[in-house]
Amino acid sequence: MRIPLSKDEEKSLLDAAQNARENSYSPYSKFKVGAAVLTEDNHIFAGTNIENASYGLTVCAERNAIFAAVSAGKRRFRALALITQKLPGLTFNSPCGACRQVMSEFMAPDTPIYIAVLNGTKRIAYKKQLRDIMPYPFDKFTEK
Repeated sequence: MRIPLSKDEEKSLLDAAQNARENSYSPYSKFKVGAAVLTEDNHIFAGTNIENASYGLTVCAERNAIFAAVSAGKRRFRALALITQKLPGLTFNSPCGACRQVMSEFMAPDTPIYIAVLNGTKRIAYKKQLRDIMPYPFDKFTEK
């Protein structure tokens, strides 16, 4: 059974994502994103989006956070948080499909995903589960 995050853990994870967002390298889109993952043993790894003039080489914040954790030997996660600025007409900005697929490789379907937006200085966070944003992952264990 999944142990829910405490309010302090949620805040620490969101703070780490927000701090990582400040290091964004996004000269083309001007769209800063920060992400952080909380490992099963309660370590936080953060990442930010890094763009490239060859757009296909751009890497999202969510994947950078997960890859940093995996590079440190962590493979099990309790939660992920991401934060962006608020865009007109949208409640929040969801992870791209590539990030959702990577999440599904390392996270259980019920893993909490905190999707936050900055509206001025106010941070608004929405809590989802991975299964809400990635209902049909490509899964090496799926029966054919």
